[in-house]
Amino acid sequence: MFESQGNNNNSGGDGPQMNIRPDDNGQGPVSGTFAFHTSVLNGMSREMRTQMNSIVSLAYLLKDNSLKDNERDSFINQIYITCEQLIALFENYLESAIVDTGSSGNNEISCSLNNLLDDLLTEFRETLRKGGKENLELVTETQFSDSKHVFIDKTRIYRILRCLFHNAILNTDSGYVKIGYLSSECNITFYILDSGQGFLKTKEFLHTSNLTDSLSQYSDLSSAVNITLAKKLIQFLQGSYSVKCNGLNGTGVYFSIPVRRDVKSEINPTLNYVKNMIAI
Repeated sequence: MFESQGNNNNSGGDGPQMNIRPDDNGQGPVSGTFAFHTSVLNGMSREMRTQMNSIVSLAYLLKDNSLKDNERDSFINQIYITCEQLIALFENYLESAIVDTGSSGNNEISCSLNNLLDDLLTEFRETLRKGGKENLELVTETQFSDSKHVFIDKTRIYRILRCLFHNAILNTDSGYVKIGYLSSECNITFYILDSGQGFLKTKEFLHTSNLTDSLSQYSDLSSAVNITLAKKLIQFLQGSYSVKCNGLNGTGVYFSIPVRRDVKSEINPTLNYVKNMIAI
């Protein structure tokens, strides 16, 4: 169906080995990771002030007794969405910082491919509903595999998909966001496609070596942090990624993660089926 083109810069080991400080004598160039944290912290400071001013203004408007119920509900919903955005921004930044330390362990569990994304898709539909994205449709494509099980770091896969999903809905007001995956013997390739307007911005953040320059070109801190965290987690899981234009201006992000089959979990259902047939 498609080919995922690798951009994996991880050289192996338990996680990406990154220096987040200048060299020992303090005279050398600052590393890319150190520059990333500096850019993001500066941006977060501005973003937090902007969002908090918005929350205060909306809270002040709620004091107006002449507000209609639908207007009051709209203001409350805007406050909720703003708070959720701030929380997500902080959580993603902190997770990115943890990955940079190289101390975050791999937590693989056995999962059935048939329902791998069920919980996450339910969460995404709720996000669209609460965010007032009535004109945006969530489309899913999954591969059924006769109870095939694999060992996979489900928590981090979910985190990657959340980052990419939120990036998609930030750049898509109407149309669709499509989520799916394909599996082979040793890999799973996930993809998120949208019909929005964010391809060039997503491509820039995904491939940038200087986030400060990229943020000066596209002033979107949330997208920058989402994409950066997704990229780091994919590299941490020894995966590869690519981005392609979807339609005219939409975005398609693909990433492949190596997996191991859980043969034991696949055998048990087969044995139960045989026992039932013998009993009949």
